[in-house]
Amino acid sequence: MDQSAEQLGALLDRPVPPASNDDAVALARLHFGLTGTATPLTGERDRNFHLTDTAGREFVLKIGHPEEDPAVLDLQDQALLHAALRDPSLPLPRVHLPISGKPVLWHAPGAQPRVVRVLSYVQGRPLHSTEPSAARHRDIGSALARLNLSLADFRHPADGHDLLWDLQRAARVRPLLIHVDPARRGLPTRFFDQFETYALPVLPHLRAQLIHNDFNPHNMLTDPADDTRLVGIIDFGDMVRAPMVQDLATAAAYHVTTGADALRGVAEIVAAYHAICPLLPEEIAVLPDLLGARLSLSIAISSWRAVRHPDNAPYILRNQGRTWTGLAGLDAIPREDMQAILRNACQLG
Repeated sequence: MDQSAEQLGALLDRPVPPASNDDAVALARLHFGLTGTATPLTGERDRNFHLTDTAGREFVLKIGHPEEDPAVLDLQDQALLHAALRDPSLPLPRVHLPISGKPVLWHAPGAQPRVVRVLSYVQGRPLHSTEPSAARHRDIGSALARLNLSLADFRHPADGHDLLWDLQRAARVRPLLIHVDPARRGLPTRFFDQFETYALPVLPHLRAQLIHNDFNPHNMLTDPADDTRLVGIIDFGDMVRAPMVQDLATAAAYHVTTGADALRGVAEIVAAYHAICPLLPEEIAVLPDLLGARLSLSIAISSWRAVRHPDNAPYILRNQGRTWTGLAGLDAIPREDMQAILRNACQLG
C-alpha cells in the first residue's frame, strides 16, 4: 500500500545528522583504503564529502541518513555496477568498494548506524549553469536512452520501494500544495487533475524498469570546454522501478520554456531518446500529462520542505524558478497540440 506524502516525507523532513571533514577522512582511510583530504558537498538526504587522495584521485564519500533503508542504498550501488558493465562508456560515477567487500556501517557516538559509500567524483560543469542548445538537448535524450537500456534487465529486491518523488504516485502530494502561495496554487492543481484523468489509468500498462528518476539539470555535467557535450550523470538517490517514460518526462520537464517554442527543447530531447530507445504511441500520448505532473510534484515537495527547513531553503528551492516557468509554458498549449508536437518530433505523424 502506498504511504502518505507526510509519512514518506519523514526521511526528507528529519535533519541530516552531522559529520565532520575529519570523520570523512577517517572513514575513507579505515574502510576504503583512501588517504587524503575532505571538503563538504551539498545533499538532500546524505552527508556528502569531496575526497582527494594523496595520488590526486577524487571521490565522493556519502554518509547515509539513519532512516535510509540500507537495501535501497545497495540498490543504487548495484545498479551503477550493472550499468557500467552494460555500457562502459556511459559517464557514470564508479562504485569504489570497501576493503572488506561488505557494506560499511558507521556507529558514531550517540547516533544511529549509517551506511557509508564511496563513488568516483565526476568532473564537469553543472548543466543548469549553461546555455540551452539543440545539441545539448540531443545529448540529454541520447544519454538517458542509453542509461535506460543499460538498466532494462536489472532487478533488485528493493527496486519497488516507495519514494515520495515517484511520479507515478504524484497525486498523493496534493495536500502539500497548502504550502504554495494561494494565488499560484491553481496551476499545479490543474496539472494534477490532468495527470489523474489521463495518465494514471494508463501507467500500470506501460513498460516499467529501474529508472534514474531525477535527470534534472543539477544532476548532469557538461564539458567545461564544450557545454553542449554531456560528460557526467550523477545523483542516483531517487532510483525506483517505474514506467520508463517517467524518466523521460522528468528529464524533459525542466526544459519547457514559454512562448511559441515552449516545447522545442522537450521535442529535441524526446526525438534523441526515441532514436535510440523507440517510444510506443501510448507512451508519447501521456508525456504531456507527466511533464506537468513532474513540475507540480517538484513545486509541492520543495515548497513544503523549504517551510520546514528554512536553513536549507536555497538548496531545496534551486529549481523553483525553472519549474514555474515550465508550468506556465505547458499551460499555454492544448494537450492535443503537445501530443502532436511530440509525435512529429519522433516522426510518427
